[in-house]
Amino acid sequence: MSNRRKPIVVMKFGGTSVGDVSRIKAVAELVSKYRQENPGVGVVVVLSAMAGETNKLVALAKSCVDKPVGREMDVLLASGEQVTVALLAMRLESMGIAAKSMLGPQARISTSGRHTNALIEEIDPESLHAILGQGGVPVVAGFQGVTEDGDITTLGRGGSDITAVALAASLTAQACFIYTDVRGVFSCDPRVCRSARLLERVSHEEMLEMASLGAKVLHTRSVYFALRYRLPLVVLSTFDGPFVPGVNGTWIVSEDELMEKPVVTGVTHRLDEARLMIQSMPSDISTMSRLFSLLGEKDVLVDMISQESVSSGAINVSLTVADEHSSIALEALREAIPDLKAGGVSIERNIAKVSIVGLGMRYHTDVAGRAFRALERESIDLLMVNTSEIKLSVLVERKHCEAAVRALNHEFASETKAAAAEEAAYAVG
Repeated sequence: MSNRRKPIVVMKFGGTSVGDVSRIKAVAELVSKYRQENPGVGVVVVLSAMAGETNKLVALAKSCVDKPVGREMDVLLASGEQVTVALLAMRLESMGIAAKSMLGPQARISTSGRHTNALIEEIDPESLHAILGQGGVPVVAGFQGVTEDGDITTLGRGGSDITAVALAASLTAQACFIYTDVRGVFSCDPRVCRSARLLERVSHEEMLEMASLGAKVLHTRSVYFALRYRLPLVVLSTFDGPFVPGVNGTWIVSEDELMEKPVVTGVTHRLDEARLMIQSMPSDISTMSRLFSLLGEKDVLVDMISQESVSSGAINVSLTVADEHSSIALEALREAIPDLKAGGVSIERNIAKVSIVGLGMRYHTDVAGRAFRALERESIDLLMVNTSEIKLSVLVERKHCEAAVRALNHEFASETKAAAAEEAAYAVG
């Protein structure tokens, strides 16, 4: 059998998993155990920097200069992963496992030239296959790559996850295991709702929506890679052992691999958005076009949008943006009020977006009605509403966020449990 046809898995370990030497040793034991239990499977390991190390490097740069140059910032930030991959490779070698640490350029991860937030353009897996073909374990630095000119780049937030998933796709791996400090994907935030349930399986589409709507287990870019290449992901805790259904781990798979499709899979929330309200703006399409072109020129991403008629030919427009961009958006809109012929603009930051996500929403009616009735029972008023085929988002006052999450989880959780029980019964039968 050729090296290319050998089954391969990618194991990615986050910053908390490699936070100190004792944890790096524990990761080496996990890698060794997996190889022993799966002798015919090649293993590629991807590592983040130690927890907090990237923030320390950023602070170090800012203590040196007010505005670090992007190219040199990438050279600095990439050093964090260089430490962890070298240490793990040393440990594996000491255990009798052939291992080789690899930085982004050595792993032939080619990226765009957008420093500190580069995009992966191509991966040549030949160097990885060469190590795997000799029975070794490539230990690859996540979060980094190289431009065609040889400059080091970093991939921005969630970069190590993106590296792992992209490598798995290029290797046609069987799965990509994302080891972190949580046991998987939950039906909602366990810190907000005690009845949150660990999900055994979630579709790529659902996970992509949940990640964009506030679930912080995976970055949206990594989920998108997995969706695009139909790559199974497994999210599990480094500290709770191997994958055990219902105990540790969530599989993220293609929709056609799911036997059950509960109406709502998960409830998410986020507190990092602001609402901008433009009053008494002309309702013609040219004014609306100028409004959103202006925000686009400022690189402001708009999330939710709603409008209401206030008089003949005039509307109020509400939109939400990331809180970190809200000041830029507010200033730009204030300057444009005369051009837009609007009455004024205001901002509200004391808000929360709460969402329900589920493939089953495609096939069931009255999902919105049930969600609104659940919120009504808690006397929670809605500021805005946004929907897609598999999600419904509502904007509420921030003080109502946790109550809204609990109400929606309670409304739909029983059906999720029933569907899970039905799947288990089917499997036994």
